[in-house]
Amino acid sequence: MNKGSMTPANLLFQPENGVYRAKGRLWQGIPAIERTKNGRLFAAWYSGKKTEEPGNFVVVEKSDDDGTSWTDAWLIIEHDDPAVRCFDECLWMDPLDRLWVTWTQSSDGLFDGRDGVWAVICDKPDADNLVFSKARRIANGLMMNKPTVLQNGEWLFPCAVWNSKYNKTGLEFPELNRESGANVYVSADAGNSFTYRGGAIIPERDFDEHMLVEQNNGCLWMLVRTTYGIGQAFSDDSGRNWRNVSPSGHNGPNSRFFIRRLASGRLLMINHVNPTNGFTNVKKRRDNLMAMLSEDDGATWMGGLMLDARASVSYPDAVETPDRRIYSIHDRDRYGAREIILNVFTENDILSGQCADAGSRLRVVINKAEG
Repeated sequence: MNKGSMTPANLLFQPENGVYRAKGRLWQGIPAIERTKNGRLFAAWYSGKKTEEPGNFVVVEKSDDDGTSWTDAWLIIEHDDPAVRCFDECLWMDPLDRLWVTWTQSSDGLFDGRDGVWAVICDKPDADNLVFSKARRIANGLMMNKPTVLQNGEWLFPCAVWNSKYNKTGLEFPELNRESGANVYVSADAGNSFTYRGGAIIPERDFDEHMLVEQNNGCLWMLVRTTYGIGQAFSDDSGRNWRNVSPSGHNGPNSRFFIRRLASGRLLMINHVNPTNGFTNVKKRRDNLMAMLSEDDGATWMGGLMLDARASVSYPDAVETPDRRIYSIHDRDRYGAREIILNVFTENDILSGQCADAGSRLRVVINKAEG
């Protein structure tokens, strides 16, 4: 097996090669978004080659004018071994106001049985000259969704070791058998070190792409991508053991979703829904991407702002600003339109079902590949 995925990728700042830029990219998708305390926006996705395959690279772009303009191919994360793919990136502002850029590395295919989550940190993401730390591998598997900070100060990173049907060489790593599933890696020292804590195996799981919510009673709620929509599990010991593994009641087209607690205490969920059928989607198509709110830790949901009803829209990520605006991002038609879409909205917009705030805007194309 190729060992290149165990060595760090390269960080290329505004490379001149046109293949990295929007006019040269053949496809793109799977985005992430983050915003600094001073308002700088970062967006990321991955591209490279003709599809999701070895040789993929991560694109990171930034905006200093609230998303009106972006620095094309500001940062490219690519491995110098063409058999290694860089993908499933995540952007996260930690409690110390540092920007984390994480990504997954795999060798020789979709999943090499071990993969690995890599990270770099920018201590001052609002500075004119941005400096990142040395890349380091922090976990086995993959991570594409933001970490969760618990009330006790621990940081939980949702990393997954995929189902064996995607794993052609997993038998080379029997030590990872306990990590097959939707896992929790924890840092109790502000990201200096990470430890595997536990994980859950959800029936009909598919790529996992799980997210974690700490409920008001201290229980952890894990939501996981499945073939039927979204599965769930609960933990009473900060992720060591999991119980009540079951369907969550949220259907969907077997795709990524987003859930996060807002400053108001409500939960925000962005998912594919059929708004005429109780926030479920029986059509199994990646359309009708809607934002919803819950005031009772996910027992019931209210409101409903349709972010994008078009076909082939998927993979939402979002962040809330100090003034309680929500910035979300998703992709549209990765191999056709090849668009990265930005939305800005508020909780009141979700409750009213329309953009009532003057600063809100939906379906803004911030990048379009034209290769």
